[in-house]
Parts: sequence; structure tokens; C-alpha cells
Amino acid sequence: MAMVPEVDVRELPDPLPEDVALIDVREPDEWDRGHIAGAVHIPMMSVPERLDAIPTDRQVLVVCAVGARSARVTAFLQRQGVDAVNLAGGMVAWAQAGRPVSVD
Repeated sequence: MAMVPEVDVRELPDPLPEDVALIDVREPDEWDRGHIAGAVHIPMMSVPERLDAIPTDRQVLVVCAVGARSARVTAFLQRQGVDAVNLAGGMVAWAQAGRPVSVD
């Protein structure tokens, strides 16, 4: 299997650049417990049918809880021609790095 491009949270600018699209592929209950502000919630199993909601004109950062599901989605999106990158360590790494977590 090809390497999935990923980025460490410590390498990401804070705040995230406006031109980066953020897709959260966790389940609704996980999303409700906290997510990154500005993220679009598309649960992993819904990604294929919601491809039209994922931008193709800019980089897409994909996040899940610890990085496994988002790695699979990143690989899938790459095959669709999307410039997708996995957030290594997911929301766990994001929170551990002290980055803000939103709860609606």
C-alpha cells in the first residue's frame, strides 16, 4: 500500500490557513464531543456519496480520532484526485497539542 500523506499537528499553523479545507470523518457521537472549528463533518462511510461536498481546488486535511480512519479516507480521496492529507494522531493529537476543540 502506498504511503498516505500526513502532517503532524505541531507542523500546522495556528490558526489553520483559510485555504485548507478540514473534513472530520468520525461518527456523529464523536463529533458532538468536540471537533475542530470550521471542520465539515462527513462520517467515513458517507464520504463516497458526499464527494461533491469535498473541495478539489485546495488542500483537504482529513481528521478522525487517532488517524486510522482518516488515513483510509485520505488514500481514497487521493485516488479521486483530491489533494488530501491525513492529520497524524487525529483529534487525540490535536487536543494533546493544546489546540482548540469546539463543542456546538
